Amino acid sequence: MNDLFSEQIFSVSDLTSLIKQTLEGAFYGISVEGEISNFRPASSGHWYFQLNDNNASLQIVMFKQKSWRLPFLPKDGDRVRVLGNISVYAKRGTYQLICEHMTKTGIGDILALLEERKRQFAQAGYFDEDKKKSLPTYPKRIGVVTSPTGAALHDILQVLGRRNPTINVTILPATVQGEGAGKTIAAQIAAANRWALADVLIVGRGGGSLEDLLPFSEQCVVEAIVASAIPIVSAVGHEIDWALSDYAADLRAPTPSAAAELVSPDMNELVEHLEQQVKQMANILGNRIALAKSRTQLFTPTRMKEYFTRKLEQGRLRTDDARQQMQYIIESRISAARAQLKTFDRQLSALSPIAVLDRGYAIVNKLDTGELVTSAEMLKEGDSLSIRFSQGMATAKTLSIEENNN
Repeated sequence: MNDLFSEQIFSVSDLTSLIKQTLEGAFYGISVEGEISNFRPASSGHWYFQLNDNNASLQIVMFKQKSWRLPFLPKDGDRVRVLGNISVYAKRGTYQLICEHMTKTGIGDILALLEERKRQFAQAGYFDEDKKKSLPTYPKRIGVVTSPTGAALHDILQVLGRRNPTINVTILPATVQGEGAGKTIAAQIAAANRWALADVLIVGRGGGSLEDLLPFSEQCVVEAIVASAIPIVSAVGHEIDWALSDYAADLRAPTPSAAAELVSPDMNELVEHLEQQVKQMANILGNRIALAKSRTQLFTPTRMKEYFTRKLEQGRLRTDDARQQMQYIIESRISAARAQLKTFDRQLSALSPIAVLDRGYAIVNKLDTGELVTSAEMLKEGDSLSIRFSQGMATAKTLSIEENNN
């Protein structure tokens, strides 16, 4: 133990001030290279992020007056070299590097790993849009796969409680950071499906660095999401954060709170919509009742008598019209038949043998047989004949026969 401070008791402020002076005085104008994660640009224009390697991480701050000069916008996964000074933030008891300048040196190992996994999963069809399932409109049970002690769960429960406290929430606790976290997340997704614990699942966690979110990009988690029969909403980190679970899930939410908003119908909106439907139905029923009342007023005895009297009169008029029309048709048809009959009579009269007799001809028949005599050869002397004239008949006897030799 260092005997230099063995007899001295420091206040927290004094010790922090001593550390601050020591670090800031010794680490000035140093260059550090690493991979960016948890990049958070503030509304003030300042940039806050971590610089990582395989074994450690360093908090970095780059103020607005320095950041605006950079020709590129850093992002998680970039490998960069920064130049700056170590600073101690006394209120939190932490140290950080104040970045004065930054140059981009390539893509970081974590981002390269994620891009390779993303390519492989895409080729396997894990991200295909036609495999996405629709979220239920009115879920009765919502499952949440996340850390039981994290802020994400608190935010989700707060939103669900505010929007729709009637929904049952099943918490499936999982480790969301570090070694083995991916397996616990995948196992809880599988358990929710095995026991049908929810109508929709929220899988996620609060914000963190790129490496903190790695469990949600592991193959076991992506495959569990793809295999899930329950629709899944991925809610990993803040809006700028991402994981491969976002691509495999049926829907990606920018934050856990947003995921709770997406899966839960607002009870107030439902009640308001229901009240509007009730009012609309009441208006429709009221209008129909008013119409029915107005119609029933038309059916008084006096109105009914007038109505049926008018109907009877209209029926009589139609009957009279029909009778007149039928009489006209019958008379027209009789007149036409009579005219046609007269025409036939004239035609028959013109062809009648009687008409021929009027021109001086006669009809001769044998008196005994009634045979019509058309030639002298048919007669012999002494035959009795019946002769019919146009007016009357006479009998005669054949005295002699003269044949026509022409």
